Amino acid sequence: MNEIQKLKFDIKLQNHIWFWSIYFTLNFLRWGAYFNDYPYAFKSNSIEFALVIPLVYFNLFVLVPRFVLKQRYILYTFSLLISLFVMYLCKTALTYYIISENIWPEANREYHPFEINHIVAVCIGELYVLAMASSVYLTLTWLRERERNRSLRENQFKIKLKYLENQIQPHFFFNTLNNLYALSLESSNKVPDVIIKLSNLMEYVLYDVKGTKFVPLIKEIDYIQNYIEIEKLRFENVEVTINLESNIEDIVVPPLIFISLVENAFKHGGLNNRNLKIKINCKVIDNKLLDFEILNNFVISQNLNQKGGIGLVNTKKRLKLIYKNNFTLKQAIKLNYYIIRLQIPIQNED
Repeated sequence: MNEIQKLKFDIKLQNHIWFWSIYFTLNFLRWGAYFNDYPYAFKSNSIEFALVIPLVYFNLFVLVPRFVLKQRYILYTFSLLISLFVMYLCKTALTYYIISENIWPEANREYHPFEINHIVAVCIGELYVLAMASSVYLTLTWLRERERNRSLRENQFKIKLKYLENQIQPHFFFNTLNNLYALSLESSNKVPDVIIKLSNLMEYVLYDVKGTKFVPLIKEIDYIQNYIEIEKLRFENVEVTINLESNIEDIVVPPLIFISLVENAFKHGGLNNRNLKIKINCKVIDNKLLDFEILNNFVISQNLNQKGGIGLVNTKKRLKLIYKNNFTLKQAIKLNYYIIRLQIPIQNED
């Protein structure tokens, strides 16, 4: 907003020169052909443009910021009228002494300075040029500001999205390292396998999806399966079923968008649960929506208020940033099953 109020001279000087040169040439040819007097048209337009160009920029960079943008419209009108009258005096004097004593040869009769018809005609002509040139400049300025604001919003979006993604990654590794620590306390021979699988997951997070807005869904499923294998090493009695009910080869999704849902199922479904069951369903609905559903059983006595965490909260924020309101994320409880269902628009690889 400050940039608009200041109305900086941020359009290249050469563009201003081109604009006035073209406008002068067209005006010169128009009136030269109309009166069949090109020398007169050249001299008349030279005086006209020598006065109207400063008036245009005085209006844009002095009057408009000082009065119009501050809603002081009466003062603006008064200042503009004074400016027009000063210009009338200068134009009339220059025309009289340089071109002809007949200050308005375009008219059907001879006019004298300060006749009301002559004053009105000259001022209306200058207002026309002033309005046209100012409109062009203000429109270009508005377009530039709109593009600048769009770029700022896009950069803010990327920064916020990256911030949320960076929060998800440490959250995942923190949970996995906790799992690894628990196994090491037991001197478990599963530790080497966990380390290898964790390194594969880190490679995907740190290199494969870095800087990418979308990744193939099939890779996300592979990532989830690797994560599940790590969790299976921690939970002895866990049964995980993944059902892919549709062709998903060409579908892309935001990276790490489902992992928080899977983490949530293990974290809260596994509390005091000696027989954890998790089911993941992924399908396409009407070739428009990708439906991702995850169910986990839980012990009836556990505190359901613990459900959710930073991972799930950040996933909701990411979905809101990426899809606006064009997604659904629902949570429900049926019997002793906790269900999360996410539906997002389908996007295919180019």
